[in-house]
Amino acid sequence: MIPVAVIGASGYTGLELIKILLQHPEFDLVYVAASEGGTSTDALHPALAKLFSVPVEKADAAEVASKAQLAFLALPHKTAMGFASELLAHGVKVVDLSADYRLKQETYEEYYCPHVDAKNLPEAVYGLPEFYREKIKKSRLVANPGCYPTASLLGLLPFIPHIKEGSPIYIDAKSGVSGAGKKLSASTHYVNINENIFAYNPVTHRHAPEIAEKIDDLFVTQVDVNFVPHLIPVTRGMLCSVYMQLENKIDPIAVLNDIYKDEPFVRIRTEPVDIKSVAGTNFCDIYAVRNGDSLFISSAIDNLLRGASSQAVVNANIVCGLDEGLGIPLFAYVP
Repeated sequence: MIPVAVIGASGYTGLELIKILLQHPEFDLVYVAASEGGTSTDALHPALAKLFSVPVEKADAAEVASKAQLAFLALPHKTAMGFASELLAHGVKVVDLSADYRLKQETYEEYYCPHVDAKNLPEAVYGLPEFYREKIKKSRLVANPGCYPTASLLGLLPFIPHIKEGSPIYIDAKSGVSGAGKKLSASTHYVNINENIFAYNPVTHRHAPEIAEKIDDLFVTQVDVNFVPHLIPVTRGMLCSVYMQLENKIDPIAVLNDIYKDEPFVRIRTEPVDIKSVAGTNFCDIYAVRNGDSLFISSAIDNLLRGASSQAVVNANIVCGLDEGLGIPLFAYVP
């Protein structure tokens, strides 16, 4: 068994990590920490009562290093990079679920805050296994992608070689409220989100540069990404609608089948996708259809799992030389 730690256990992604790791055949969850500590896992998450009750520590890098070989960081941005730097110095491998290592330094600092771990930033590997698997295998620091970029990139990347030169990409993305985290705000208050839907940070959202940067990284091409996120009154799930112009008259389903034919966690659909069919799983379902030179792509994921925790465990599997599907949830929460 490979001893692992979860740092930042109090949030939704921390809980999902715990649930996955408790059923993992090769990972042994030996250390759980939250910002304050001084509680237990079942007090922190009552759903774990009679299932998993261990002390929740106040995170200490040296203590983590004495017990675990790999740590999952489910911490806010800025907090994560400081702790990751300490863990790496102690020889602990890190899968970071924050945004701290996903972007180039200049891009990160434009949209987030000053970066305090410029030393380790260049060695971070973006944790989208379908396109970075070989680099992840050799990495000790994986930057787990955001939920919006995961759903968007998996849908649109196969078509970048066919995009009309100079044309923009438009992404209309909708997320369940759990993507906003546990902290209450005016937009996530029940009386505001119930029976409601609205856009937030349209075309200025900080996941747009993450999407654009990975397109450039993989295809050496700069694309104008127009990203508009929406909050919808569901607990979990994410649906991305992508619109782009094509240079070639391709068969989009054939393109998707060719790119993803050997990928265990991507399912190509011949009808528009829905979030219920992926909720509770690590799958990304994708559909695409062409109308002349216009292309519509629809992708769906569970924002807490494929968009965060289960993808993080897939990345940890790869880093540790395991079958990437070990312990990964496959069955949707239906009906």
